[in-house]
Amino acid sequence: MSNKRLYFARNWQLYALLVLPLAYFLIFKYGPMYGILIAFQDYNLFKGITGSPWVGLDVFREIFGMSGFYEALRNTFLLNLLDLLVSFPAPIVLALLLNELAGRRFKKFAQTALYLPHFLSWVIIGGMMYQVFATNSGIVNELLGRLGVAPIPFLTDKYDWLVTYLAVGVWQSAGWGTIVYLAAIAGVNAELYEAAAVDGAGRLRRIWSVTLPGIRPTIVVLLVLKIGELVQIGFDRPFVLGNVSVRDFSEVISTFVYKTGIQTAQFSTATAVGLFQAAVGIVLLLGSNYLAKKITENGVF
Repeated sequence: MSNKRLYFARNWQLYALLVLPLAYFLIFKYGPMYGILIAFQDYNLFKGITGSPWVGLDVFREIFGMSGFYEALRNTFLLNLLDLLVSFPAPIVLALLLNELAGRRFKKFAQTALYLPHFLSWVIIGGMMYQVFATNSGIVNELLGRLGVAPIPFLTDKYDWLVTYLAVGVWQSAGWGTIVYLAAIAGVNAELYEAAAVDGAGRLRRIWSVTLPGIRPTIVVLLVLKIGELVQIGFDRPFVLGNVSVRDFSEVISTFVYKTGIQTAQFSTATAVGLFQAAVGIVLLLGSNYLAKKITENGVF
């Protein structure tokens, strides 16, 4: 029996465990890629993919000629970039703070309280935000009114809405990211902390010289993935929190696809925009991964 057959005979159970995950990806991830063809057709729902006429790149030319597309693309990059600057460091800071807490009970309570919002859907969060930040009936503005302060248009002024959008994003996602970084911190060698303490390093110095370098691989991987998603944005968050008054910022690629492609049954347009997003996302992902490797190899980060 050859080495390969002997290896397979000993480990066939591991390959058997891969059958269901592989079937899932083949059926639900790679199978639907057949629908990409719609982006190059004048798609007719009743004729289907095989019966719809081919139009080449005409759908993409039509999209790139829409002013609304560039506005949605700009807002997508803007919101994701601001999210990267605000939301990405938040779980790192929280993880560092929680790691320094001595009380186990309070630490567990804080972790639970922080990551619970992650399990709420954006529909529920949107309803909560309107109850809290509405201009006329929101809890915050009612309290401000009792203090003699003019109401703040958190959800109707586009700049105030932008701050609210980012703050809600941090509240919803920071707790879950904190768990990832706490797990990475737990893997840092404890002897390094002891050696640093012997050398006279204080808490801040130990965080800077031991903890952060120890979780650097995790930070780099998550940062690369985050950069790769700059052109991707979920539909629910901007759709639920957005409104007509803040359309200058809330209209993003996902809502553009919904309104232009789905509501008006322009399926070719929706597919073409999705394909464009995927192509740009791959370029950003590969580019950020290349830069991350160069930076870490040169010891800059």
